Amino acid sequence: MYFTHLHVHSHYSLLDGMSKIDELVDLAQQMNLDALALTDHGVLHGAIEFYKKARKKGIKPIIGCEVYLAPRSLYDKRPKIDTKLSHLVLLAKDFTGYQNLLKLVTIGELEGFYYKPRIDKKVLREHSEGLIGLSACLKGEIPQAILAKKYSKAKELIKEYQDIFGPDDFYLELQDHLEIPEQREVNKKLLQLSEEMKVKAVVTCDSHYPRKEDKRVHDVFLAIQTGTGIDDEERLRMTQ
Repeated sequence: MYFTHLHVHSHYSLLDGMSKIDELVDLAQQMNLDALALTDHGVLHGAIEFYKKARKKGIKPIIGCEVYLAPRSLYDKRPKIDTKLSHLVLLAKDFTGYQNLLKLVTIGELEGFYYKPRIDKKVLREHSEGLIGLSACLKGEIPQAILAKKYSKAKELIKEYQDIFGPDDFYLELQDHLEIPEQREVNKKLLQLSEEMKVKAVVTCDSHYPRKEDKRVHDVFLAIQTGTGIDDEERLRMTQ
């Protein structure tokens, strides 16, 4: 069965992604992948490097970004309200899409930045041509609606995203992280929604590090980012 990684983070997803561009491209070549996406959080810092190095390896580069959506307008910056962000994965399917992705990321940095670079649905709708949307991880709007038991809300969101991107350019994102109980619940409902609403689904990995053995180090990254720290037992395991 053919598979393409469509949700991948590099070290340009600061304190979240660990994979270097060279590692990603080399692993893709070892796995005989014909194509690979790069979808860092809120930025396109690695896009050119990724494009050039993937092409050299004979791999089709798919330029993308996992953007942060503001809960209201990107210009609203109120504590404890406008910091509650949702995620959405955008993939450029052509040069127009790439140009629009550049515009959206720039707007997020220069106009919508509030702790993180943010866009909203109004500006997304204005720059959606040439873009494919994926419903993202558990922090996406649709998975969040499912976890909140708001099934009708999830349906409304699917219709809204189909209207923004077009019915053929929005996908429900199933992730193979079944060690997370919530992911099992969300996947089950997403498949149900896919069948009910005739919307296509795609399987992704939400990759943040290149190999399984890198998980512990990635946990440290997240602890630094969130300020939660790690306990003494985990710290001991890290030194062994």
